[in-house]
Amino acid sequence: MEPGNVVGILLILLLVLVVVSVFRAIFKVHQGYTVIVERLGRYHKTYQPGLHFLVPFFDTIRQRIDMREQVVPFPPQTVITSDNINVSIDTVIYYQITNPEAATYEIANPMSAIEQLSVTTMRNIIGTMDMEQALTGRDQINGQLRGVLDEATGRWGIRVSRVELKAIDPPATVQSAMEQQMKAERDRRAAILTAEGVKQSAILTAEGEKQSAILRAEGQAQSTILKAQGESRAILQVFDAIHRGNADPKLLSYEYIRMLPQIAQSSSSKLWMIPSDLTSALDAVSKGFSQPADADDDDSDANDVPGAPRVRFPEKGEIADALASTNLPDIDQALADAKGEANKATDVAAESGQQSGRRYNPDAEAGQRPDLPGGI
Repeated sequence: MEPGNVVGILLILLLVLVVVSVFRAIFKVHQGYTVIVERLGRYHKTYQPGLHFLVPFFDTIRQRIDMREQVVPFPPQTVITSDNINVSIDTVIYYQITNPEAATYEIANPMSAIEQLSVTTMRNIIGTMDMEQALTGRDQINGQLRGVLDEATGRWGIRVSRVELKAIDPPATVQSAMEQQMKAERDRRAAILTAEGVKQSAILTAEGEKQSAILRAEGQAQSTILKAQGESRAILQVFDAIHRGNADPKLLSYEYIRMLPQIAQSSSSKLWMIPSDLTSALDAVSKGFSQPADADDDDSDANDVPGAPRVRFPEKGEIADALASTNLPDIDQALADAKGEANKATDVAAESGQQSGRRYNPDAEAGQRPDLPGGI
């Protein structure tokens, strides 16, 4: 081979080597990543995201590190609680690399180290708790586990931001017993709530009956008072009308005789006794009808009943004037007065019951009130 050809081949090879070296010396780092560069086998520099140049045949890339926060699930681990129950716990670790150099040169396999450290720490924490505490103390377990892992991984350039327990699975027998316990607790609460409802219902019913009895007794008392007052007013008005009309013994005898058939018509009358003064009344009536119409009233009165006082019969105009002046009181005022008297009587009975140490019962004290009509 001619020397010129050999030189040409060498120049071509050199040119190819230079081109390849230039392409290998130029590289880019993506956002969220860092690159550890070694020069002649020693740590040289950490390249951040962007375009960088390497010295050919001297600088080499040791590791490309992801600087984003990462999530690593660990397989279930069997842990024994303080009451000797085996539980299976799944954990999830959230971590982020904060120092790429330490994560590269301080620990060989950081994920395996974190997994083993989390398992041993979790067993130490769960071993001091019973089953109930382990199921209800997830936040406490997460906090303690995160604190231990963050302290241990800090010198490795790794920050553990979060530790979560995905599941705590007790054995099937323990889970069945827990379900029965929860069912019994719910049944107990339901029974308590039912009893409370029945109690409140009975109390409200008794209170309603009490208020109803009190109002009914007050209504009966007011009704009896108003009825007695009405009857007394009617008797007074009738008596006043008779008194103003100057009724003579003849009229009274006639009314007496007229009421006797009504007494005899009563269905409860088994025996009817004739009064001894019936003959005297009949004689007075017969004498009254046997006298002439124009006879002197004064003489007839004196002759009919010996020793009777002289009675002057008023004229029709005088009787009309007397009846017109006899008016019943206003019904609203009478009702208001009756209600006031009933309330006053109720207050007096309540005060006397409190002083004597017993409660006032309107129904029980009916018939014991001499100051109220009808025994109210």
